[in-house]
Amino acid sequence: MNHEQVADRVIKYVGRDNLIAAAHCATRLRLVVKDEKKIDQAGLDNDADVKGTFSINGQYQIIIGPGDVDKVYDFLIQKTGLKGVTPDDLKNLASNGKKTNPLMAFVKVLSDIFVPLIPALVAGGLLMALNNVLTSPNLFGPTSVVQMYPGMKGVAELINLLASAPFAFMPVLIGFSATKRFGGNPYLGAAIGMAMVMPALVNGYDVANVMAAGKMTYWNVFGLKVAQAGYQGQVLPVLVVAWILANIEKWLHKRMPATLDFIFTPLIAVIITGLLTFIGVGPIMRIVSDGLTNGIVWLYNTTGFIGTAVFGTFYSPIVITGLHQSFPAIETQLLTNIAKTGGDFFFPIASMANAAQGAACLAIFFISKDEKQKGLASSAGLSALLGITEPAIFGVNLKLRYPFFCAMIASGIACIFIGIFHVLSSAMGAAGIIGFISFPPKYYLPFFISIAISIILGFTLTYVYGMKFDKVTTSKKVIQNDDKIINVADEMIAAPVSGELINLSDVNDQVFSAEIMGKGAAIKPNDGKVYAVADGTLTVAYETKHAYGIKTTDGTEVLIHLGLDTVNLKGKYFTTNIKQGDKVKKGDLLGTFDIPKLKEAGYDTTVMVVVTNTMSYGDVDKLNKTKIKAGDDIVALTELTPNYSAAAANV
Repeated sequence: MNHEQVADRVIKYVGRDNLIAAAHCATRLRLVVKDEKKIDQAGLDNDADVKGTFSINGQYQIIIGPGDVDKVYDFLIQKTGLKGVTPDDLKNLASNGKKTNPLMAFVKVLSDIFVPLIPALVAGGLLMALNNVLTSPNLFGPTSVVQMYPGMKGVAELINLLASAPFAFMPVLIGFSATKRFGGNPYLGAAIGMAMVMPALVNGYDVANVMAAGKMTYWNVFGLKVAQAGYQGQVLPVLVVAWILANIEKWLHKRMPATLDFIFTPLIAVIITGLLTFIGVGPIMRIVSDGLTNGIVWLYNTTGFIGTAVFGTFYSPIVITGLHQSFPAIETQLLTNIAKTGGDFFFPIASMANAAQGAACLAIFFISKDEKQKGLASSAGLSALLGITEPAIFGVNLKLRYPFFCAMIASGIACIFIGIFHVLSSAMGAAGIIGFISFPPKYYLPFFISIAISIILGFTLTYVYGMKFDKVTTSKKVIQNDDKIINVADEMIAAPVSGELINLSDVNDQVFSAEIMGKGAAIKPNDGKVYAVADGTLTVAYETKHAYGIKTTDGTEVLIHLGLDTVNLKGKYFTTNIKQGDKVKKGDLLGTFDIPKLKEAGYDTTVMVVVTNTMSYGDVDKLNKTKIKAGDDIVALTELTPNYSAAAANV
């Protein structure tokens, strides 16, 4: 990929003057633009280096791919003179003045807190998986690797130590990240997190047993009996504590004199937060947190394979909405309490869904004859199998629709087996075919069986449906319309009469010129014979014979209107050869109208050709022609490129 040339093309398609701000993430250019309607969507769709596009929450996002997007971004900033901003700054800019969905705002907060922690959780989880490989019997022999090779015992113990650290000290990580997100000093958040897991406290995993045995130790704080209980394995308590700490700190900063602020604000904030944590907030939130965890585990155990099947079917649609960004918070709770929960059931379901989307995308590679689509499907499909689904979902599957739904079905069926075998991960990781490394060895076989089902069904359902019903097997017609490339959606709309082709906006009628009824084209006719513009069914045939409606075999709804205000003539000077409901072929004679008589009577004879279901297409383009004959192509229908409410975040 020539990154500079890609940046040049993106600037051309989006419009240099149309750009307001830009940022990037792992796979996408994130842009805020003045007017998305000015973007040359067809140009982006036909660019071999663009994996897909979508619009979300005021951002126009262009999928370039990992390892390339940052280089393209650098050239884009350099060539446009835009000031580089962070993704968070861009979100604030895009959402400025717009109402925020409370649910999505909450999800965003959780995402901002937990996404930065994922590398530590993945590292710890995978090290835990490696420790399981070294210490599990019946994997490479009747005894474990450590038992077969005692010299490996020290290595296994060190790996176990490193693996346990992120989970044992989870409140420290969450305290840092959450306090930063809530606007406080993250190091104070980390300090409070440390206090919640001090060795002097009863370990959080043993609190329930110690309390039940009546052996809990207490502090006497102002006459109150405060349990010396730790919060290892807890997520919700430290989130609330971080919010309290950040708000106390911000309140003090506003009121504390500058000379005292540096010393006394942290001191007072930590003292007050610490007292609130151990006296009331911590114990209450521990009960809520344990109840939430127990509820999730109960729901999973109760619904069994039915629950996993439903969740697996709808996991990919959840990804599109962005709600999946709240899952890491729940997964973290499940993993930090793995002795009680058994592990994380979200991860295996995500692996099935991602693999199914990847397989469906690869099926399009074998079905399609469009070279751009084949190239995108091959790279995006492999990427999805490895856990990065954005290019597959937004670049291929959702555009064609049926691969996405076929993958949903495949994922749901595969997740039945996830539920039957009770497959649970012991770590986060890449949710795809390599996800097995995040599972204890005892789950390897059922995991591979399930993911094989997901891949085989996802590919087969998509391939069979595509070959039988979809027109992706035919190479789509691509034309050059001046400087704009138009990727035609299987058909063109032809001229019903011969004459001079003009813009619909030039018609002397506000309804047509304002495109209220839809986009299209107009013709100044020089011949009175009216022909069918495409194969289809005649849906409208007025008694006045001045207009016809045709629904083409591909679903395009076309209105042919002969002259302006000619309905007043009640059929005078018009003839017709057909009736409503008749099947027509492109070029069939529909009727005639007497142009000289109409002009003599004072009527404008302009013929309007309007696509009345314009909203079903990405664009409706009048071709740049002047003199035309009946049957010449005059309108191109561009594929709809969907704008979805949220992006996948499996990156």
